[in-house]
Amino acid sequence: MGVEILAISVDSPFVHKSWQENELSKMVDGGVPYPLLSDGSGKIGSAYGVYDEEAGVDVRGRFIIDPDGVIQAMEVMTPPVGRNVMELIRQIQAFQHVRESGETEATPAGWKPGKPTLKPGPDLVGKVYEVWKTENAF
Repeated sequence: MGVEILAISVDSPFVHKSWQENELSKMVDGGVPYPLLSDGSGKIGSAYGVYDEEAGVDVRGRFIIDPDGVIQAMEVMTPPVGRNVMELIRQIQAFQHVRESGETEATPAGWKPGKPTLKPGPDLVGKVYEVWKTENAF
């Protein structure tokens, strides 16, 4: 998909190594194929608003950052609720589609590649439902 994935936590490189070898490699053949980076001081987590200074940990955050360095999406979750990788992939595809269109198209809720997009402008006002209801209903 042409994206770069980084996982960052306050855990040390040694904890990451153990996590990769003892847990992740059992969930994903060979472990996760992206770097696990250590932010022991919490500076990166603080910059992204996910560092819990009192607990000394980063809360779970996920950020989609475009090639220009602009955060396009973010999700912060507490540990009891897992994340949805397929939704992350769908969102990346949607952001890429919008960027490739020169931002002349928008993707409605639940959009997937190949589905209709929206063309923002005066002609769309009051008619979003016509595309959304037929292709992207809940």
